[in-house]
Amino acid sequence: MKVVLISIGSLLAVVIIGFMMFINMNNSIIDMDENTNTAWANVETVLQRRFDLIPNLVNTVKGFADHEKELLTEVTRLRSQWGAAKAAGNTGQSVKSAGMLEGALGRLMVVVEKYPDIKSNQNFLALQEELSGTENRISVERRRYNEAVAAYNKKIRKYPGSFVAGMKGYEKKTPFESAPQAANAPVVEF
Repeated sequence: MKVVLISIGSLLAVVIIGFMMFINMNNSIIDMDENTNTAWANVETVLQRRFDLIPNLVNTVKGFADHEKELLTEVTRLRSQWGAAKAAGNTGQSVKSAGMLEGALGRLMVVVEKYPDIKSNQNFLALQEELSGTENRISVERRRYNEAVAAYNKKIRKYPGSFVAGMKGYEKKTPFESAPQAANAPVVEF
C-alpha cells in the first residue's frame, strides 16, 4: 500500500511539474508575441511620421519640378497604399508598401539633385532633414522588430516551445525585409 501511494504521489508530482512547465512555456511565448507586436507598433509609429511628412515634401518639390509628375504621383500612390494596408491591419502589405515607398523616396531625392533651387529652399531643407531623421528612426525600429521576430520564431520552432506553439496555434512571424529594388543604388544624372 505504501509503495502504491509513493507511486501515485510521484506520478502526480511529474504531472504537476509538466503542467507548470507547459504554463511557463506558454507564458514565455505570449510575452515574446507581445514584444513583436510592440516592436511592430513602434515601426508603424515612425512609418506614420514619414507618411505625414511626404505631402509637404511632394508639394515643395512639385513647385520646382513640375515635369516630374510621374514620380510624384507614384510617391503619393504608395503613401496611400501604405495607409490603406495599415488601416486594414495587413502587416505583410504594410511592410511591402513601406519598402516600395522607401525606394520611390530615394528616386525623389535623386530628382532633387537635378534642381539646385530646391536644395537651397529652406522649407525643403527642413523637410529633408526631418525625413532623414525619420528614415534613421525607421531603420532602428525595423532592426528592433526583426530582433523580436527572430527571438519569437526561434522560441516557437525549438522544443518544447514548438510543442506548446503547435497546441496553441502560434505561427511564425515575418521579419521586415527591404524591397528588392533597395539593393540597387539610384542613378544620379545631371
